[in-house]
Amino acid sequence: MATQTEWEGAVAGKAVLITGASKGIGAAAARLFADKGAKLGLAGRPSRELEAVAEETGAELLVCDVSEAGAVDAAVKAMVARHGGLDVLINNAGTIDPIVRIEEADPAAWARQIDVNLNGVFYGMRAALPVMRAAGGGTILTVGSGAAYNPLEGWSGYCASKAGAMMLTRAAHLEAGDVVRVLSLSPGTVATGMQAAIRASGVNPVSQLDWSMHVPPEWPARALLWMCSADADDWRGAEVSLREASIRQRLGLPG
Repeated sequence: MATQTEWEGAVAGKAVLITGASKGIGAAAARLFADKGAKLGLAGRPSRELEAVAEETGAELLVCDVSEAGAVDAAVKAMVARHGGLDVLINNAGTIDPIVRIEEADPAAWARQIDVNLNGVFYGMRAALPVMRAAGGGTILTVGSGAAYNPLEGWSGYCASKAGAMMLTRAAHLEAGDVVRVLSLSPGTVATGMQAAIRASGVNPVSQLDWSMHVPPEWPARALLWMCSADADDWRGAEVSLREASIRQRLGLPG
């Protein structure tokens, strides 16, 4: 097992592309990875929040809607053009909307959730894998969820899309795991705007959790950094759960 000092240098000088970095886990990861010396690109739809994170971290802002394959392809190509390759892709972009029972769901809104949470992961993998194969290696991380394994009222689209994203991790590992490191992170409940929306919905037990139960977004950001190192290789093709005390201890986080 590597020391924290060793794995904290995992992204120094590496070209890293993060989707959905305007807030929450993505923004925390951008700050941490920039601090650790990554050559950073932030892919997302235009917003003042995303611009602020890019300015703060010195990252390149790449206008990109992850639900559009061409936009994701363009973001990866921009990283290659600027940095000569892509070492790490973090599929972080996601949406909890709509929170609604199946029979009441608007088909377009439900499909949009699948487009972002599932198709966006597929588009990222599809664009990054050939680049990483040609370079002889790379890392693809996806921010997953415990919702991939447990159905929750009002979350049919979220649960289905996260389950699909987990299967994509396994499929990509099967097809490319001899060259590319592919892992997923289940961060638990995190104190972000998404949790605020969940709380406001009042739907299912997750909305009833006390705010103190949620971990800060800096915790999953730290987990993602560790997952970029060989120290996390036992989880290739699988999911790291930040709920596990052993993982938190490994990352130097409170148990």
